Amino acid sequence: MALTNEIMGSSFIQRSLFPSSSQIFQQKNGRFLISPVFVPFGNKKVLKLRKSAMFPVAAISEDLMKGSSSSSSSSSSSSSVPSEKPVKFKVRAVVTVRNKIKEDFKETFVKHLDSLTDRIGRNVVLELFSTEIDPKTKAPKKSNEAVLKDWSKKTNVKAERVSYTAEFTVDSNFGEPGAITMINNHQQEFFLESITIEGFATGAFHFPCNSWVQARKDLPGKRIFFSNKAYLPDDTPAGIKILREKDLKNLRGDGRGVRKLSDRIYDYDIYNDLGNPDKGLDLVRPTLGASKMYPYPRRCRTGRGPSDTDITCESRIEKPLPMYIPRDERFEESKKNTFSVKRLKGVLHNLLPGLKSSLSAHNQDFNEFSDVDGLYSVGLLIKLGLQDDVLKKLPLPKIVSKIQESSQGILKYDIPKIISKDKFAWLRDDEFARQAIAGVNPVTIERLTVFPPVSKLDPEIYGSQESALKEEHIVHQLNGMTVQEAIDENKLYIIDYHDIYLPFLERINALDGRKSYATRTIYFLTPLGTLKPVAIELSLPPSGPNTPSKRVVTPALDATTNWTWMLAKAHVCSNDAGVHQLAHHWLRTHASMEPFILSAHRQLSAMHPIFKLLDPHMRYTLEINALARQSLINADGVIESCFTPGRYAMEISSAAYKTSWRFDKESLPQDLIRRGMAVPDQTQPHGLKLTMKDYPYAEDGLLIWSAIENWVRKYVSYYYPNPSLIINDRELQAWYSESINVGHADLKDETWWPKLYDSDNLVSVLTILIWNASAQHAALNFGQYPYGGYVPNRPPLMRRLIPEESDPEYASFISDPQKYFLNALPSLLQASKYMAVVDTLSTHSADEEYLGERQHPSTWNGDAEIVEAFHEFSAEIGKIEKVIDSRNSDRNLRNRCGAGVLPYELLAPSSEPGVTCRGVPNSVSV
Repeated sequence: MALTNEIMGSSFIQRSLFPSSSQIFQQKNGRFLISPVFVPFGNKKVLKLRKSAMFPVAAISEDLMKGSSSSSSSSSSSSSVPSEKPVKFKVRAVVTVRNKIKEDFKETFVKHLDSLTDRIGRNVVLELFSTEIDPKTKAPKKSNEAVLKDWSKKTNVKAERVSYTAEFTVDSNFGEPGAITMINNHQQEFFLESITIEGFATGAFHFPCNSWVQARKDLPGKRIFFSNKAYLPDDTPAGIKILREKDLKNLRGDGRGVRKLSDRIYDYDIYNDLGNPDKGLDLVRPTLGASKMYPYPRRCRTGRGPSDTDITCESRIEKPLPMYIPRDERFEESKKNTFSVKRLKGVLHNLLPGLKSSLSAHNQDFNEFSDVDGLYSVGLLIKLGLQDDVLKKLPLPKIVSKIQESSQGILKYDIPKIISKDKFAWLRDDEFARQAIAGVNPVTIERLTVFPPVSKLDPEIYGSQESALKEEHIVHQLNGMTVQEAIDENKLYIIDYHDIYLPFLERINALDGRKSYATRTIYFLTPLGTLKPVAIELSLPPSGPNTPSKRVVTPALDATTNWTWMLAKAHVCSNDAGVHQLAHHWLRTHASMEPFILSAHRQLSAMHPIFKLLDPHMRYTLEINALARQSLINADGVIESCFTPGRYAMEISSAAYKTSWRFDKESLPQDLIRRGMAVPDQTQPHGLKLTMKDYPYAEDGLLIWSAIENWVRKYVSYYYPNPSLIINDRELQAWYSESINVGHADLKDETWWPKLYDSDNLVSVLTILIWNASAQHAALNFGQYPYGGYVPNRPPLMRRLIPEESDPEYASFISDPQKYFLNALPSLLQASKYMAVVDTLSTHSADEEYLGERQHPSTWNGDAEIVEAFHEFSAEIGKIEKVIDSRNSDRNLRNRCGAGVLPYELLAPSSEPGVTCRGVPNSVSV
């Protein structure tokens, strides 16, 4: 028996594949981390033998082993004695189902109905498949059908997880279990977490499921689940090859049919669902994708019919009705509850401006800074005496109490971190500049190499390419250096929004309540390592040959220029907010990721090692993107309502995809080099040297990038020891090819796409995807409320230009500059809606899974080297967090430490639930 266990590697299987006895995985805060203490790394020869053994593996029970041992010696004395007839024996399946925390009346009723019908034979039916082919039938070996026991008896069990059992009868030559099929003959779906098979001499076999099993009436056919072993396509055991292909086929759409919410179909479509022409011309929007004018990544196809007035536009589904995404992509219950509370809170906040404006027209704007402060202190309703009026109009007392419990009351916002340590920090020039490298959008700043900067736009359409910036504007602020000397010594930096905004400015400024410039901001790197803004260029579309369209504003010299400078900085922040949201946050980490996720489900089996690697980094993305199309980026959605570009927002996003998005430059090192923020240097830890030493996003980001890259390289090297395996992996090549040629079809002919021919390129592609889904998204997302929740610090839109002396508005500006400044910011309605949304987007939910963690350790394969490598990655992430904490306490690093200065924690890996301004989830989680 000991020898059998040794050959089968049962000691490792029992410790790594069967979670009830596993010592490898430890639970922490409801999640699992891999512990180094218990991983059995010493017996790698046994592991290799088990992995590469070509002989059939017998599935023999303990009793049969004992019974046959006495006859083995006598049988060996005569080779003519026939082999024993296979003996049938029973094995047990332990099936773990996760209950819903809260059920509505219909769900409870159907649950009890299923309990009754289960007793009369409408059961959950399972079948166990071997990894081997039956030599007689030439078909996969399989067990008898078995049903889940005690379903009706456990209907009223209130535990989060309930375990059921089923018994299979198999032959002693059954081999190793490789797959399980399941039919749900009940009326209602259920969430299947895992199945464990017990009773084989080689130990327990674990099947990670983590999937909704639909009722047969909704999804005919059998569901297929595989064990947690990873196989490249050509290594798939013969007994489950057909099931592998069938499971993938079940997930692929063919571009036809309307999708039901219960479907599990992954397919592609263009962004033709943002507008709503049936409600009027004001809500017509161009289709993004499959267009030279408006290229865009593909989205998940829903199959809805066209609108009534435009056959090329998909009809809309408005909240509260859900938009289709494959069933397993929907939020888990705790995530859904977090979003529901935040959404309801936002609804209540959006009621305030409407009620307030109905009483007094002049109350639509912020007129004093105390109006802004009131959103965080007493609450605007109480301040206006409208609390009772609102509560009477809301027939939702339970919801109100729920929101009060979750967010310190419904009538005020939490204090954003930007004003929590220093209420006036946002006014300082150094803080304005610091946020360019350590704020919510630290990915736009570039090293200035040419002065004055030059536009790339067509001068015949957009006017002179020359900038209005001159050396005399900035030279006196360069510590005695000339402009060229400052450029040569890497002292000048720029945030340039001229070319992305100018083509849209005429249309934007024609909108009601929208006024914007195309801005350029020049920064000087001081001897302290901090930046200071030295000039802001404000450009408008040329209106005539003798009309100046460009203006330069420099730091204040007196009271008047102080307010002019404040308005100029506010316009820069408004430009920045739009580019951040549309070109970096949404496009780079949401929209561009979606095709890779769709293709992964369509082309990579759940058994494929690359699918297992990417799986935690794809979680929730499709639902979040669907919600965005429904209420954030759609016509008259939050982005259009609250951001400067208005109805042209997604056209700007498409323009960014067309002109500046490159997959190969989504690598952090390549992006830093492209922006001139680093230069290649193989003597440095990450192969490059930063041109600005104290650049918090880059410094912390490179640590995480390298950790991800090292983990991915070990993983790829293990499964692909030579390049031919990559080239000949048909699932891998189909995934990557479809991601480009279908998912990014508008850019498929670009020469910069990496070729998937060797391990270096595969490591690069996978690292880019994981980086963008985790750390890049965290850096761009979770600071939105901490920095943007105080609207004067980061206004998402501006409603007034800066008045010239000849303008009629100049007199009101001079007489009351504070009021003019506040009236130039978003209205109360726009500000409250924006704050409610970024509050939601910045919130970590209770079920968040952070980098270096896996909530479902059983989905990981049983290969000891991979378990060890993941532990090393997890440990490295822990070390990085300590390094970041140390940096944030280093007084020499003034961009993250100092009086009133916020520490840079957006790339600190872990977080508690809530708006914490830190934490790196595995996936694009909000």
